[in-house]
Amino acid sequence: MAQHDFAWHKKYNLKPLINVSGTMTSLGASIASTPIANATADAMGQFVSIHEAQALASSAIAQATGAEAGFLTASASAGISLSIAACMTGVDPIRVEALPIDPGPCNEIVIQAGHLCGYGAPIEQAITLTGAKVKSVGQSTLCLDHQIKGGLTSSTAAGLFVVSHHTVHYGQCPLGKFIQFCHNSGVPVIVDAASEYDLRGFIEAGSDIVVYSGHKFLGGPTSGIVAGKRHLVRAAYLQNIGIGRGMKIGKESIFGTIEALREWEKRDHETIRAQEKEVLEHWLNAISGFSGVLVRIVPDPTGNPLERLQVEIDEATFGANAAAVARALSELEPAIIVRNHEVELGYFQLDPCNLKPGQEETVQEALHKVLSKIGHLKNSPEDLELVRNGGVNAYLKWGL
Repeated sequence: MAQHDFAWHKKYNLKPLINVSGTMTSLGASIASTPIANATADAMGQFVSIHEAQALASSAIAQATGAEAGFLTASASAGISLSIAACMTGVDPIRVEALPIDPGPCNEIVIQAGHLCGYGAPIEQAITLTGAKVKSVGQSTLCLDHQIKGGLTSSTAAGLFVVSHHTVHYGQCPLGKFIQFCHNSGVPVIVDAASEYDLRGFIEAGSDIVVYSGHKFLGGPTSGIVAGKRHLVRAAYLQNIGIGRGMKIGKESIFGTIEALREWEKRDHETIRAQEKEVLEHWLNAISGFSGVLVRIVPDPTGNPLERLQVEIDEATFGANAAAVARALSELEPAIIVRNHEVELGYFQLDPCNLKPGQEETVQEALHKVLSKIGHLKNSPEDLELVRNGGVNAYLKWGL
């Protein structure tokens, strides 16, 4: 297996790993470029007015997204809560300080039942932390126009639309229609686009606030980006004197994320995508032909301009299930961490977006090593349980 420099992991006695899962928070999301790391580090040695820094961030966010204004917070999850709070309080400090105990009479958040997902935590909790109430409309696999229209009342503070691989991907009201129905009722629309690649499309579609992660595709430090209409962005920023105080972002992450936004605009997206596609085709050709294993390149489910390699395991032929293969890869040195959130369906995926130079060969060698063990890998009931329980066990075991 190819050798790589894992000196940093060794310094802290951590297990070396290669991330082919994607921009996952549990793995550290992404790797910052040298300019982004430098911008983050440079800010650590300086004092600055945070309001001035946030004004600079607002300009960078507006430039990148086409929004009227924006600001940075601790995470995309924080951005959702602050945006919801803004729709209830406006720029009234008394109303801000009253949350979450007194959200006021206009406190319902309309969301399609199929969008009530978990992203490491329940999205309902990001809503109710503000004091708002969740108003689920439709059913998990079907949301009809009249159900959304009927859910919008004088008590509706906002409509929340979630763009994520975690949501149901059929039977849902599309964003354009959702915005139309909400705006016809005078209701602002918040879009959770935490893991999305498109920084401009949701604003162009008419969304009032869009929330992004700064540390996923952008490759910045841990942060959430709130972009949208100036009056709502101002109201969301004001939440920093209330529930947003515990969600605040530091100077270092502000300047690191500003640099990430600037780099994003200069990035050669087409060349990077072509390089990633080349890696996928290399993997596909290298591991095709194993009995009981089907490999194919699949598009991203939310329409991001990227693809992944899907490795489907026929348990009857191969002798073990996809979860057992994923576990075996994770037990190697370095560990190969695959995208396994749907492994109970008989497959896992490989995402090349976070590879360091040369790691694609290590991944290929690891796949060969594990897939060559046909008939020797053993299923474990714990494999599927660990995935199904969303990583909760890792939290429960921590500190023991």
